[in-house]
Amino acid sequence: MRAICLYLHIHQPWRYRRYSIFDVAHNHNYWYEKDYYDKQNNERIFRKVAKKSYYPMLNLLEQNLRSFPGFKVSLSITGVWLEQAAEWEPELINQIRRLVNTGRVEIVGETYYHSLAFFYDRDEFQAQVKMHSDAIARLFGVRPIVFRNTEFAYNDELGRWADKLGYKAVLAEGWDKVLGWRSPNHVYKVAGAERTRLLLKNYRLSDDIAFRFSDRNWKEWPLTVPKYQNWLNMDAINGNLINLFMDFETFGENIWEDTGIFNFMNELIPSWLSEFDNKFVTVSEAADIEQPADAISMPETVTWADTERDLSAWLGNEMQHEAETSLYSMRQEIMASGDIDLIDDWRRLSTSDHPYYMCTKYWNDGDVHAYFSPFDSPYDAFMYYMNVIRDFEWRIENLKMQKLKTK
Repeated sequence: MRAICLYLHIHQPWRYRRYSIFDVAHNHNYWYEKDYYDKQNNERIFRKVAKKSYYPMLNLLEQNLRSFPGFKVSLSITGVWLEQAAEWEPELINQIRRLVNTGRVEIVGETYYHSLAFFYDRDEFQAQVKMHSDAIARLFGVRPIVFRNTEFAYNDELGRWADKLGYKAVLAEGWDKVLGWRSPNHVYKVAGAERTRLLLKNYRLSDDIAFRFSDRNWKEWPLTVPKYQNWLNMDAINGNLINLFMDFETFGENIWEDTGIFNFMNELIPSWLSEFDNKFVTVSEAADIEQPADAISMPETVTWADTERDLSAWLGNEMQHEAETSLYSMRQEIMASGDIDLIDDWRRLSTSDHPYYMCTKYWNDGDVHAYFSPFDSPYDAFMYYMNVIRDFEWRIENLKMQKLKTK
């Protein structure tokens, strides 16, 4: 028996605008009208990606679920994506609900705001995880039993946290420096945990689709289904579970339709299932496919980003550290305010995309960071972010003054 565990991540941030110092203490109304988050640009981007990626890929998944009873897939969906979908493209939520109702699509747990809270404030981290679980239960009638942290940021401490909370498995990057001679194509045990399993991304086979599929300079271009299936068969010699983990937007947005990416997936699914004893599994099924081959320890945090596979894309320079430290240092006062709008504004600023825009890694991966940023430079991203932080400080003080006046 050989199994593919296909997992896709769905996310869009609330992008903040060019919020100047002159806006501080002035433009901070309820979010439908305020100037923190560029609603017009966010709507434009969301609808564009929905047309190019979300709808066509969801249609592809739904069609294959109807056509092939052996096909299964797992999705993780951030709360901020769900908010935007409900606002501008509610049919996307209805379509995902239909997929979940097949019983062959599993939703993976994570932080509601796609934040790095685990590394700054555990109370906030757990609050966001609960918010996400509650949202998934409300919209889709299920609660996640498998977890992934933002940007696949994993270490032993996170694994033990997941074990303590009863998660069946955690997803992480199958990085060579961690695995050594071992293969990502096995189920592993979280180091120091009792029950929780560790499912590791086969990054080579995943990235062949997610990053190299449309690269005409790649020596293997064009990637065909027979060629890729041969690679899958060869890699399965090293273990019978192949975890293909990637962003949902790989399909149609990062890699455009005219490359043949949708046709490739439409052919790959039945082609894999046509071979004897081949199957697809969800993430929770993958955790049960075999007994753990070993315990994997990651004392240092590993992510799925860039050549270093660490947190340097988000926390690699002083601007990023100052931004995140400033944000989380306000939490106690933000929560004590009891102001729902202020709390929501603050949590939206915790999304990991925001420090990502401040990344100054201009070598192998620099062009990738620049592509995703709505700002002219990392320094502009930092400046506007800190202006929003200053406005939060003003709002906190203003609320304090109002409470004193009412006493």
